[in-house]
Amino acid sequence: MNKEKSIELLNKAIGDELAAVHQYMYFHFQCDDQGYDLLAGLFKKTAIDEMIHIEQLAERILFLKGEVEMEAAQKVQKIHEVKDMLAMAVEMEEGSATDYNLWANECSANADSVSKKLFEALVEDEERHGDQYDVEMENLKRFGDNYLALQSIERSKNIGSGGHPGGM
Repeated sequence: MNKEKSIELLNKAIGDELAAVHQYMYFHFQCDDQGYDLLAGLFKKTAIDEMIHIEQLAERILFLKGEVEMEAAQKVQKIHEVKDMLAMAVEMEEGSATDYNLWANECSANADSVSKKLFEALVEDEERHGDQYDVEMENLKRFGDNYLALQSIERSKNIGSGGHPGGM
C-alpha cells in the first residue's frame, strides 16, 4: 500500500470539505439574515455533514500515521443571491463527487481498500447533497420569488407565535 498517496488524497479531501463548511455556513448566515429559514437550515445541516466527513478523513489519516492538514482549499465566495448560492452548491457537490470517485479508484490501485471505501461513502453523501440543492434550484425556477416569499412568511408566522428567528 502507498500510504503517502492515500494521505495526500485524504488531506486534499479535508481541504475541500473545510472550504465547503465555510461556504455553507456563510450561505446559512446569509439565508437566515434574509428570512429564508428552510434554506438556511439546509445549508447548516450540510455544513455539519461536511464536518463529519472531515472527522472521518482525519481519523483515516491518523490511522495511516499521517499528519492532518487543516487548510481550506479555497476562500469563501461572498454570494447573496439564493439562486447563485444554490448553483454554487450544486457545482461544489458535483465536483467533490467526481474527485472522490477518482480518488477511490486511486486508493484501490494503491491497495488501500479502506480509504477507497471511505471515498465511496463520501460520494454517496455528496450526490445526495447535490440532489437536495438541485431540487431547491428547480423549486426556485418553478415558483420564482414566490418560493422565497413563502419561506419568509413561514418565519413571520413562527416569530408571531412566540418562536425565534433562525429556529433558535
